[in-house]
Amino acid sequence: MNIDSEFKLWATLFLCMLVPFLCNAGLVSAEEGEHVRVLTLDHSNFTDIVSKHNFIVVKFYAPWCNFSMKLAPEYEKAASILSSHDPPVILAKIDANDEANEALADKFDIRAFPTLKILRNGGKNIQEYKGPHEADRIVAYMKKQVAPASVEIKSVEHAASLIGENKILIVGIFPQFSGEEFDNFTALAENLRFDYKFGHTLDAKLLPKGGSSVDRPTVRLIKPFDELFVDFQDFNVDALEKFVEEASLPIVTLFNKDPSNHPFVIKFFNSPNAKAMLFLNFTGDHVDSFKTKFHDVALHNKGKGISFLIADVEASQGPLEYFGFEDDLVPLLFILKNDGQKYLKPNMKPEHIAPWLKQYADGNLKPFIKSQPIPETNIEPVKVVVAESLHDMVFNSGKNVLLEFYAPWCGLCKKLAPILEEVAVSFENDTDVLIAKLDATENDIPSDNFEVQGYPTLYFKSTSGILLKYDGNKTKEEIIDFIQKNRDQTVQVQPDMTVNDEL
Repeated sequence: MNIDSEFKLWATLFLCMLVPFLCNAGLVSAEEGEHVRVLTLDHSNFTDIVSKHNFIVVKFYAPWCNFSMKLAPEYEKAASILSSHDPPVILAKIDANDEANEALADKFDIRAFPTLKILRNGGKNIQEYKGPHEADRIVAYMKKQVAPASVEIKSVEHAASLIGENKILIVGIFPQFSGEEFDNFTALAENLRFDYKFGHTLDAKLLPKGGSSVDRPTVRLIKPFDELFVDFQDFNVDALEKFVEEASLPIVTLFNKDPSNHPFVIKFFNSPNAKAMLFLNFTGDHVDSFKTKFHDVALHNKGKGISFLIADVEASQGPLEYFGFEDDLVPLLFILKNDGQKYLKPNMKPEHIAPWLKQYADGNLKPFIKSQPIPETNIEPVKVVVAESLHDMVFNSGKNVLLEFYAPWCGLCKKLAPILEEVAVSFENDTDVLIAKLDATENDIPSDNFEVQGYPTLYFKSTSGILLKYDGNKTKEEIIDFIQKNRDQTVQVQPDMTVNDEL
């Protein structure tokens, strides 16, 4: 899994932890009743329809997903209201579980259902919808998205209303609303409009925070934490985006039950930085000492490619369970590097924080590897591989190995399972071939060897160590043919080819 996709996956999983909407099989279609205003797309009309709209929202759903079912009537109601907007706002849907639409789901990096994408300028600009799932709030959100990305601030009261409580406001201060700096600020606002509020003004005195005397174009980020405001005067768009992303994240992000903190937690997980997370019982001993020492270390490491979060264990059971940690490890300091490596310090004390993080920074810590136990028996045709046995069973086995990375909840993986079993049975008399599977939700995957961006993902490793990703059709015949063509040649036993099942 590449770095960007992995962080997107972590952020998505975090959202699933915050909100109880895991998608499970259901008896009613997700799209039942959604027939009036929502435009139906598929692989045959998607490009043509999207190219004709400057703004269109596309919902990628799966019929069996409970949360897709829950969203369907709200999405229809919002579509009906927005169809009367001037100009109309188009809401569309596509069944991403349909095999015919699989290429589109891959193109738009669909990893969970439902996923909404906002497409602008005929599909040239793509942004993920991060808003609410209730009809009235969807409508309000979309009306803001079709409005100008930045609004002119003309009064003190207007500026105060834009900031609100626990909100970030990004304001461009200019002598006139023209020129390269203003154009670049407008581009910044358009690029980040989903995540932040933007305003522009001719008078810095209207802003509640920061100096009132500004002698050149300035971007001011106003926030409810740390230094409360930061000014920036480099108007390169990439530099502006980096400034906003860094300045809008607290020195230490707080993860508790307060919903006003959740947007910052999501930003933390979306950040490409390494992530240091301290899990504590906020009603336990030495909490203030933990917080103080952790903040001091975070401040010392500001700008060094690592972000810091402190979490109340009562509010963060989801992340703990996802990473496979038990409550008895708390107080727990856990680091995720952007290459997927993990480092763990359980049952720590406040005085351990600084020296342990220095060991990490100096490269003197051994990474933690998440793994299921090695099975005591492994006699099924498709062998079970876990992280701890990966090197022995795949890289050092001396065999030609076809390895499936799967997720237990994945529908396509369930369809592939009997086909892989038939492939394994076909090679049961060939001791040079091994068919295996690894649960990617319970075992760490070495990102320097495998790129797993979805499930199922198949890799083949020959006896000589050549590693290939399998991208062919998932039929028994084609998988067997692929193995035969790419295996290292020894004495081959012709596999049984009598069954023809397709995924």
